[in-house]
Amino acid sequence: MLEADSGKSAAESLQGGGLDGALLSFAVPELDLAALATAICPAVPALPVSLDAAERLHIARTLEHTAGNRRQAALILGISRSTLLHKIRKYGLGWNRR
Repeated sequence: MLEADSGKSAAESLQGGGLDGALLSFAVPELDLAALATAICPAVPALPVSLDAAERLHIARTLEHTAGNRRQAALILGISRSTLLHKIRKYGLGWNRR
């Protein structure tokens, strides 16, 4: 969670990316809506990542969500446990066995 004490620092924080969501208060008097809009929707889109990189990140986040429970992660991902185990090895995700 990021918390900004000014509109400028909020816009700068958003430019770093990696956020799943944002809660904004428009009551901040110095909030620069143009800078905020640019930070949220930049004119130049980010470079696409490879399918492998996207899959690795999705599996890692799912394992984190399930605290490493592979059976539960496989159910969430809609794949078999053996397929998940194969992908864990493929991507070098070092979760303890469960």
